[in-house]
Amino acid sequence: MDIIVAVVIAVAGIIVASVFGLVLHKKQLAATFEDAQAESKKVLEEARKEADRMVRDAIRESKDENRNRRQKLEEEGKERRAEIAKLENKTKQRERNLDKKFEIIDKKEQDLDSMGESLREEESRYKRLVQECEKTLEQSRRTLQNIAGMSPEEAKRQLVKSMEDEAKKNAQELIREIEENAKREGEERARSMVSLAVQRISSEYVNESAVSVVSIPSDDMKGRIIGREGRNIRAIETSTGVDLIIDDTPEAIIISSFNPVRREIAKISITRLVQDGRIHPARIEETVQRVKDEFDQTIIENGEQACFDAGITDLHPELIKRLGVLRYRSAGQQTVLQHSLEVAHICAIMASEMGLNVKKAKRAGLLHDIGKSVDQEVEGHHSHLGAELCSKYEEPEEVTRAIRDHHNEEVTHLSPYGVIVHAANSLSANRPGARKELLESYVKRLGNMEEVVKGFDGIQEAFVMQAGREIRAMVTPSGVSDHEIVDLSQNIASKLRSELTFPGQVRVTVVRESKYSDYAK
Repeated sequence: MDIIVAVVIAVAGIIVASVFGLVLHKKQLAATFEDAQAESKKVLEEARKEADRMVRDAIRESKDENRNRRQKLEEEGKERRAEIAKLENKTKQRERNLDKKFEIIDKKEQDLDSMGESLREEESRYKRLVQECEKTLEQSRRTLQNIAGMSPEEAKRQLVKSMEDEAKKNAQELIREIEENAKREGEERARSMVSLAVQRISSEYVNESAVSVVSIPSDDMKGRIIGREGRNIRAIETSTGVDLIIDDTPEAIIISSFNPVRREIAKISITRLVQDGRIHPARIEETVQRVKDEFDQTIIENGEQACFDAGITDLHPELIKRLGVLRYRSAGQQTVLQHSLEVAHICAIMASEMGLNVKKAKRAGLLHDIGKSVDQEVEGHHSHLGAELCSKYEEPEEVTRAIRDHHNEEVTHLSPYGVIVHAANSLSANRPGARKELLESYVKRLGNMEEVVKGFDGIQEAFVMQAGREIRAMVTPSGVSDHEIVDLSQNIASKLRSELTFPGQVRVTVVRESKYSDYAK
């Protein structure tokens, strides 16, 4: 019984406790629900505030963007309106210009109409004058026919002949006047250039030939140079490639060779052997080899000095060496190197007067005969060899072309630098003292000039004057008229150019003179 009571009490206690726990849990759930509702209200309130803030920001940004777009559109509108106004102004200006042009065209049309009317009047007047002239000419023809007793064909032929003679005379007088003016102007300009060149250029010239003379202290040295059974002289000739001429000339030995470089090496070698006194084949070969080695440097120094004198500093080393070789090549009364320097200076003066590049002209003048340094080794004319050599070492095209054409007589086809080099080469080569010729060839050339002039009809006498620089031809007064001597002088000059070769230019003077004599008694 007690157990049952205890169980019942326990069960009742459990039930009470469960009920109490349920009540307590319900209160907790109610509190939690209230808290959750409060929190949700708070979150909703904050969300509502945030949404309001974002809406306000969006509205503000949209207003700002709209305001910016409105400003931009207003600026674009202003620019468009400005452009439209500018186009309207241009259109109005063009309309005004078109109106002016239309006015000018209308005025010209009026002028043309008036001119057409004037031309029609002139044409009608011209026709009347032609008819009157034809009538007058017919009357004159009949009158002349009656007076002269000639037929119309004969009178026409005589009239045509007289008109041809008159026209030919007038044409010859006009040609003579034009030629005299051109010659006078050309001579003045040429005289100015040449005088300027002569004033600026001065150089010394030495006579180079195919032989060189070596002075020795005594004639006993000749025997030592010849050596026992001629072994020394053979060693010298073999080592240097020259011919030694040992004759009765006192205290001198002659070196003969067409190659000036070999001749100079032999001259220096013999001079050193004579000063040393030890002359035998081994010593000769050693001395000649040493001189050859030193001579290469001498050649380079000569080329460098020439470049310095010409004011050219960027020449290829091989071209400098070739220039040095020209120091030992002769060109009449001067060496080829001196001639090249002279041509370079004259080219510079001419280029300066003509407004061309002075450095290129001077360069072409200095290198124009560079081919002569290799023409003994390679076949071909020295102008083409020089142009190929300069082209190989990347000289400018104007320079190589001028070098190639400096002996071309077709001056009209040359470049400006080619004309300058051609003229400067002629000035340097044909000036007095630059070239020499044998007496026989000189006399023969003068005689040929006289024969050419005497071969023309009407020539009575021909005289070559001023060492071949002028030819004076005397014509028979009855055979040649005054206006015909112009053509005669031109024909003589043309035949001289085509048949003879002469330095510089030859002046042709044709003289027609009438002399009559009578006696007073």
